[in-house]
Amino acid sequence: MAGNERNRKPSVAFDPAAPAAADAGIYGLNLSPEDCLMHLIPVPFEVTTSGGGGTARAPAAIVSASHQLDLEDRDWGRPWEAGIIMLPPSREVAALNTRGLELRLRAVRPLQELNALCSRVQDLTARQVRASLDAGHCVGIVGGDHASPFPLIEALSRRHPGLGILHIDAHLDLRPAFEGFTWSHASIMYNVLTRLPGVASLVSVGIRDYAAEEVDFAAACEKDVAIFFDQDLARERFSGRTFKDQVADIIARLPSMVYISFDIDGLQPHLCPHTGTPVPGGLTFNEAAFLTAEVVASGRHVVGFDLCEVAPGPRAWDAGVAARILYKLSGATLASKGDDS
Repeated sequence: MAGNERNRKPSVAFDPAAPAAADAGIYGLNLSPEDCLMHLIPVPFEVTTSGGGGTARAPAAIVSASHQLDLEDRDWGRPWEAGIIMLPPSREVAALNTRGLELRLRAVRPLQELNALCSRVQDLTARQVRASLDAGHCVGIVGGDHASPFPLIEALSRRHPGLGILHIDAHLDLRPAFEGFTWSHASIMYNVLTRLPGVASLVSVGIRDYAAEEVDFAAACEKDVAIFFDQDLARERFSGRTFKDQVADIIARLPSMVYISFDIDGLQPHLCPHTGTPVPGGLTFNEAAFLTAEVVASGRHVVGFDLCEVAPGPRAWDAGVAARILYKLSGATLASKGDDS
């Protein structure tokens, strides 16, 4: 399925079988941004998380864990040959995260200041997104909390009106605000649906923790919203339906241009035990990989993605799973880019 050959940069002097240098970039690569078709933008910000913390450390942990990956992929071949880079994190975003976490500890939270701080992070991320997209790179966001990818979804929805969102998550994220945060990780899809006219549809998969108000909002939304509840999918499989048939139903609700928003807690908890709000159930790694590959096999184009809510634990397990998911998402996006020429 590796269809990105026509848009690859020239091959780099890199031996994927050799041990990665300690100071190497993601997947052991040491390339300039100009030499990489895929730009991963880290957003080390977790001020709106409502469960366990640590996701601001995810981008750095994922880079470190990625050094242990072998880079031949059964779905996508050799995505690394296109050039993949995790760009340097914004120092200002990191400072705002530190400040925001301090403000959260106050007995009376200064919500106006916190929301302004979150808006500033959105603006800084939007600036990075525009720079990479305008230079012709594919872009993925690496959170941080799940509020992080809004600027990328906004930018891509302007470039691809009618964009559909494939949302893999344990939660619906359709709250107007949560804990007073308008840019909450629990509000990302509400903000996408209400603020971005270029987004036409939302398809949420793996949902198993939600409020009645979120379901009501989805039902009343003027845009096309489809929810594939995890328990419903499981019951169908218990009755003999195949996951492949279920994936066909999911993909049928997506338009030709697709953005993948991947909250790591969409996976089964043993794959992400330290994420802030783990929920029993969820997708296996292979189910998530199959769903992603089938989107591209259907002729649809993955134009961008995010991976959020990864919280590194004492070992490299969470970050290692995330690095592999990130490689799959990069492969799908690069393959779609190749199909454009």
